[in-house]
Amino acid sequence: MDATPDLDRLIAFYHDLTPESIARFPEFYSADAYFKDPFNEVRGLEAIQRIFRHMFQQVETPRFVVTERVADASGVMLVWEFCYRVRLWGRGETQVMRGVSHLKFAADGKVNYHRDYWDAAEELYMKLPAIGSLMRGLRKMLAA
Repeated sequence: MDATPDLDRLIAFYHDLTPESIARFPEFYSADAYFKDPFNEVRGLEAIQRIFRHMFQQVETPRFVVTERVADASGVMLVWEFCYRVRLWGRGETQVMRGVSHLKFAADGKVNYHRDYWDAAEELYMKLPAIGSLMRGLRKMLAA
């Protein structure tokens, strides 16, 4: 890798992410960057930006907080909390989703691989009004 990624700047970008700042993704991500999470798998800046624009349409007051980072020469793992309120649930309580992002960088120091890992069952489905009670019951039944 020729350029060292500026992790502090990248983390600050995510901490301060707004609908307007989505336009700044090219400062941090390669044009052909790969992104995958439990619901999306895309390549390219426009597709990645579309995912984050969609996030702002689906939830209120979303905020990422990076709580840990582990880096070596091949990439970085960012441990994060995503705080939000679901628009469909009205002005309900703030939800917290915990996950990890695995990032790899191109020679210019920009992200060219971004894979998010989070447990959709625990962090999302169990919090849904109808499905949640079914998931909690299933979890209780299967627990040792």
